[in-house]
Parts: sequence; C-alpha cells; structure tokens
Amino acid sequence: MSNESLANLLKEERRFAPPADLAASANVTAEAYEQAKADRLGFWAEQARRLSWATEPTETLDWSNPPFAKWFADGKLNVAYNCVDRHVEAGHGDRVAIHFEGEPGDSRAITYAELKDEVSRAANALTELGVEAGDRVAVYLPMIPEAVIAMLACARIGAAHSVVFGGFSADAIAKRIEDADAKVVITSDGGYRRGKPSALKPAVDEALTRVSVDRVLVVQRTKQDVAWTEGRDVWWHDVVGKQSTEHTPEAFDAEQPLFILYTSGTTGKPKGILHTSGGYLTQASYTHHAVFDLKPSSDVYWCTADIGWVTGHSYITYGPLSNGATQVIYEGTPDTPHQGRFWEIVQKYGVTILYTAPTAIRTFMKWGDDIPAKFDLSSLRVLGSVGEPINPEAWVWYRKNIGADTCPVVDTWWQTETGAIMISPLPGVTETKPGSAQRALPGISATVVDDEAHEVPDGGGGYLVLTEPWPSMLRTIWGDDQRFIDTYWSRFEGKYFAGDGAKKDDDGDIWLLGRVDDVMLVSGHNISTTEVESALVSHPAVAEAAVVGAADETTGQAIVAFVILRGSANAEDESLVADLRNHVGTTLGPIAKPKRVLPVAELPKTRSGKIMRRLLRDVAENRELGDVTTLTDSSVMDLIQTKLPAAPSED
Repeated sequence: MSNESLANLLKEERRFAPPADLAASANVTAEAYEQAKADRLGFWAEQARRLSWATEPTETLDWSNPPFAKWFADGKLNVAYNCVDRHVEAGHGDRVAIHFEGEPGDSRAITYAELKDEVSRAANALTELGVEAGDRVAVYLPMIPEAVIAMLACARIGAAHSVVFGGFSADAIAKRIEDADAKVVITSDGGYRRGKPSALKPAVDEALTRVSVDRVLVVQRTKQDVAWTEGRDVWWHDVVGKQSTEHTPEAFDAEQPLFILYTSGTTGKPKGILHTSGGYLTQASYTHHAVFDLKPSSDVYWCTADIGWVTGHSYITYGPLSNGATQVIYEGTPDTPHQGRFWEIVQKYGVTILYTAPTAIRTFMKWGDDIPAKFDLSSLRVLGSVGEPINPEAWVWYRKNIGADTCPVVDTWWQTETGAIMISPLPGVTETKPGSAQRALPGISATVVDDEAHEVPDGGGGYLVLTEPWPSMLRTIWGDDQRFIDTYWSRFEGKYFAGDGAKKDDDGDIWLLGRVDDVMLVSGHNISTTEVESALVSHPAVAEAAVVGAADETTGQAIVAFVILRGSANAEDESLVADLRNHVGTTLGPIAKPKRVLPVAELPKTRSGKIMRRLLRDVAENRELGDVTTLTDSSVMDLIQTKLPAAPSED
C-alpha cells in the first residue's frame, strides 16, 4: 500500500458535544486519559480492583516473553462469582439480571438471586457429567438465558467454554469440537427464528458422527421431536433441575483459560482465540462501565448481538453481569413478527442503553423512518455501534431517529482477538464525529503506521496497530503458538497488527477503513471500500452499499458498487445509476467514481452481519462463487447474479 494509501478522501465536519447532564455525572471523565498516560500499568491495576479477588494480584503485567502476556498472574479469582454471587451478597439479589424476550412473545425475568441458583445447579450438573477444571465444553444454543447460564457454569468450575454460533453447520461444529477436544456439548432442541422453530440438535448429531464427546446436554426450548442417543444425550431439565442450588465457587489463577472462540481462518482451519480470566474480565468490566456509562441501579441495557460472537461474550455475559447490570436478551430477528420489533422491546423494558451493529442500523434505515417513530424510545440515553466501521449517514440516522438527536453514539472498535473495546468515544467526554471511533480508551495504546511501521502524521492513513499489551488480549491461538505469532505479530516488529486499515484526521482521531484486504488499487491510487460505501449511503436514495474492486485491463481495478435502495427509489431508473456515480465523484473525487453501480434487493451477509465482499468480487469478475455456507441466506447470491448484465463473450 502506498503511503498516500488511505488518504482522507471523505470529509466529515459534523460534531456533537456530550449532553450536559450525562457529562456532569459520567462514570469516566477526561481525567482517566491523563491518569492512564502517567502510569498505564498502575491504571490497569486500579481497574482490576473493581473485581473481587480471592487472592489480590501484586503483579500487573508480565511481558518477559513477548508476544505471550500474563496479566495479574499471581492473583486468583472466580469469574462467575464476580458476575453473580457478589451482587447477591451486596444486597442486590432482587435486581433483575436478565429480561428474556422470546421471539414468540414469551418472556422471563431472572433476578441475580435466581441466576446464582441456576448457575450453581448447572455447575453441579457439569461436575456430575464428569467436567473438571481445565476441560473444554462446547456450547451451541439459541439466544436464551441457558446460553449465559452455561457459560457462567463453565467459568464457575474452571472449564473453558467454546461457544459455536447457533447458525453454523455440522461441519463447523465438528471442527471446533475436535480442535478444542471438548468433553461435553450443551445444545437445545432448537430456537425460534423468523416465526417458526429452527432445529439445532440435528447439526450436533451430524457433527458427532465425525467426532465424539462424552455427553450432550439438551435444553428443551421448542419441544420439537429430536433424535436421541441413549447414554450420551441427557435433558437439561432432568440433570440440571435436580441439582442443589448450593455450589462453592473455587478461585482460579488469573491466567486460567476462560474461553476459546473460533474465528474463520483464511486457510480454512478456524483459529481458536484463547482468552483467560483476570485480565479479560478486568477490561470487559471496565470498558462496559466506561463506554456505556452504566448505572446499574437505573439503567436497562440491551446488546443485540448473539452469544456466539465475541460481542455476546464480553457485552452480554461478562461485562454487564460483572457490573450488576439489568439487561435484555432477545431470541429472534428484528423483523418478526413486524419490522418494529426492536423498538417495541425498547419501549416495553424502558431500555436506556442500546448496542447494535451498523448492518442492523442500515436495515432499519431501508425500512423507513416511520417505523421507529411509532414507538416511545424516550428512555434511551446512550447508543453504541459495533462490528464494522459505521458510515456517517447511518450514524446520524441512528442518533436522530433512535436517539431523538440527543443520545451520544459510541462507535466502538475491537475484535475477537482484543477481547474488549479498544477505541471508542466516551459518552460524557468526547465531542463525537459521525463515522469515527476517535481515540484509544484510557490505558490502550493504538496508532496508525505506514508500510515501514512509522507512525503516520495527522491526516495520513495506513495500518491500525496496537503498540502495548492490554489486559483482555488473546493469549494465543489454541494449540498453535506459531500461528499466533505469524498471524498477529510478524507484520510489524513488536506491534500487534489485526489487518485493519485506518486513517487519522487532522485532529489525530482514528477512522477505521475496514480490512486491508478490502482496499482497491485504482490507477495507482489506494481507495478504501469503506469510504466509497459511505459516499454512496450519503445519497438520499441509498440505504446500504457494498463496494469491491474487480480486475480491469485499463485501471488495474475498477470500482463495482452493489447498492440497496431506500423504499421509494426505483431500481430500473438508469438516470439514478448515473446520479450515484457522479455523487461519489463529487464527494470523494473523480478517481473514486464507481465504474458500475448495481441496485440489488439484498447483500450477502454472514450471520454476524458482515458483508461477504469476496462473493461480490466473484460476481463482479464473472467467476464461479466461492463457499457460501456461512451466509444467512445463500439464495441472495442467485438474486444478485440475475441482476448482472451478461459477461462479455470471450470468443
């Protein structure tokens, strides 16, 4: 990538100051940046004291063998005790921990006292099934309370959980069970999705024709008929239901493995990201407290992620519960039974903090402003965004239509590997800029470097790197230390590089530009797909856009844009396509004007909401499609291919 690489094409001038009342009572103020700058390790040692330790750590960081870190290594704690028991002991047993909303409309409220009983029972059940500290347990569940209970029960007995997203195939489950050598799988008959029961156990049964486990613990959710293997399969309600609610949590070393979470590897073999206990919980807990300004006695928090992604680990299970939060967990999709379901839930529970993904926000934009307008969203006070860079127009729409133009929007950058939020505005401190994650949180060292690892000046672009270890960092790739070193630490010596491009604006604030792989080389200029997509979505006719570079004889790569139009726009209108091309040229400069703009009904997305640009590149270059198994709906690709003009004849 040339050094002008990700130059600042996109100019965003809008600014939003923090609300005065929020700033006046904010959990974290500007002083935290100064404190962390003066003594970074002292700052993290202080955050660790927000937790309850059985043995207080005296050592903060051991970085004697980089890139292998140990945090708070001589401390001992129990993660589940920190998320449940201590709140009950502090007199908050009657506080609701989880408001569960099932897709069919059933609901449950689980208090901290009840959660403690359920987690204790599940811990006793796992012990009865032969699970010991250090073992691995695979979890393949829908978004139901038992998913959180299962994770906490594993943490309570010192077993590492490996949660597999409930939409993954039997093949994906088998690979993850095999790599982690899981002893037990916790699954369910199914969950509710898009208005009907969706079976889960058959995928586990198929996976177990290739690998074996000792036991399968099955939660009954939908009451579908399921195949049963006697001696291996047991019902959750039979085994967990009969257990005692008494269970004494054991303290484990801070570096005890807490979970393995697999991310797709480019080589096909998934990477098992290993997180441990003390450092991870310290940073997940602190960032949830700081970034969302959580007030546990009055806030109702809702993260719309799935438990199968890292967001569900850090900002549904461990961060919120360690802080004694009351939160909403929703099982289903945002459009079941109607497109206002999310806003109905916000209204029903008085949600004050909402954390969701740009993909969802752009979908809501496409559905229309009139839908959220029908609901009372006045309880909301902080909005968060996670998963990929958010384009400025979606950011502003979110603030205006969901946050009544008063809620601060915290756009968070982090990854499965980082374990917790790394770069984000602070809602009571930061003057926010639509589309920018802005600056590293207190205690985090992040910057943007060029090809030679030199920090770029303000206004420059390049690669996002982390220059100092952080408490919730991944410890390794499970069973493959060399792959850990090669993947994250080999590109820039002594720095963690995750594969994201970024730029600094003239104030030194950071703007994420997506994966470096998603940068297009057009006539010698590096252009980020994120910026072209943002330019397209700033046009009033466009709800969502995905941009790829396709091989081109003249320019090296040509920009091909796939756009989803807003309700009233006409996909057959050829003048609209010309208008969109010119709009990008005007916004970013002629070099960034797409060669082709193709209106489509949907975009290919993974089940976590990420756009699969690789498949769009296949389409744009008239190649046979690659693997579509991770898509939410593989028929989307058939629809897109029918939209394309026929490829020029080769003969």
